[in-house]
Amino acid sequence: MSLDPYLPPDQRRLISRFWESASGFWRGRAAWRAWLLVAVMVITVFLQLWTQYRLNFWNRDFFDAVGRKDGMELWRQAQHFVPLAAASIALVIISVWVRMTTQREWRKWLSSHLYDFWLGGGRHRRLRFMLGEHQTPEYRIAEDAKVATDVPVDLVVGLLSSVLNAITFIGVLWSVGGSLVLPVFGRHVSIPGYLVLAVVAYSVLVTAAMMFIGRHLMRVLAESKRAEADLRAIGSHLRESGEGPVHPDARRDGRQVIGEALAKVIAQWRALCWQLMRMTLVSQTNLLLTPVIGLLLCMPKYLVGLMSLGEVVQAAAAFTIVQGAFNWITDSYARLAEWRSSANRVASLLLALDQVDQSERPANLEMTAGNRNNGPKAQAGGGPRD
Repeated sequence: MSLDPYLPPDQRRLISRFWESASGFWRGRAAWRAWLLVAVMVITVFLQLWTQYRLNFWNRDFFDAVGRKDGMELWRQAQHFVPLAAASIALVIISVWVRMTTQREWRKWLSSHLYDFWLGGGRHRRLRFMLGEHQTPEYRIAEDAKVATDVPVDLVVGLLSSVLNAITFIGVLWSVGGSLVLPVFGRHVSIPGYLVLAVVAYSVLVTAAMMFIGRHLMRVLAESKRAEADLRAIGSHLRESGEGPVHPDARRDGRQVIGEALAKVIAQWRALCWQLMRMTLVSQTNLLLTPVIGLLLCMPKYLVGLMSLGEVVQAAAAFTIVQGAFNWITDSYARLAEWRSSANRVASLLLALDQVDQSERPANLEMTAGNRNNGPKAQAGGGPRD
């Protein structure tokens, strides 16, 4: 029976400890560079919104000219399209540069901070005596710190863009779509802003489906990362043991232990695969249906001459944009889960390093050292915790 008194920290404590360190990038004397990059990102998002808004009205004018078979107007609209397309492409390129530069600088700062904390004062030698989930610290710094700084930048930029798109193109839907009059029991019922109501209802349905299907994703991702870390930890232990004399029995036990760890990795990968397949079913179905639904909703007014062909195309495009903006949570759900898993792993390492500073020689030193010297057999019983 294990005598380990360790109690894992809750989610709030882990996230709080991660941000306590990671937010240092946004403070201090050098933080002006980070905020300058943020300012460029925000300006780029607004310019992209303006370009998308202009392209939406270009769609209306172009297809109205198609409906009239007006060759001169089509040529004029083709000329208008060139600068809009060039601006859109240039802004996307700038957006990629500023976003990845911000991510690179934040990762560089956080990784340097973690390396200094881990290697400073001999903490890397005493860390193995600490209770907690801190195995493979080098991987946590190299990989999990990268994910933990990349994903927040992507999500915040995506959220800002989604909010602005929703506000802007809801206005387009309301003005272009107008009201829909339906005969109900011999009376005519008017539904104001029916395209807006439809996109909200459809987005709620898709989001609810994704949240229900992906409700176990965060747990599956965490277990997958834990299994991968266990496999690396056991492999490192066996490599270190192999540098000295190894008895045949120990070698055979080591192969059994690493085989079991590999089997857990494959099992967790399979569970993650099935989870992502179910979520992909919802996202891909939504991707195919959204523009079709937007067109179908406009058909009643188009067939009676209350909407032009250009207005139909404009409204359908706006419907797709608003639906995509409302489904920011749906589209970002997997990345949110990935970020939380990596942030938790970085925070667990930080909490373990905090213990090193709080205690020169932990009370469980002999117990943990004894378990460590048992070799692969000890790890086979409980397995390294991640």
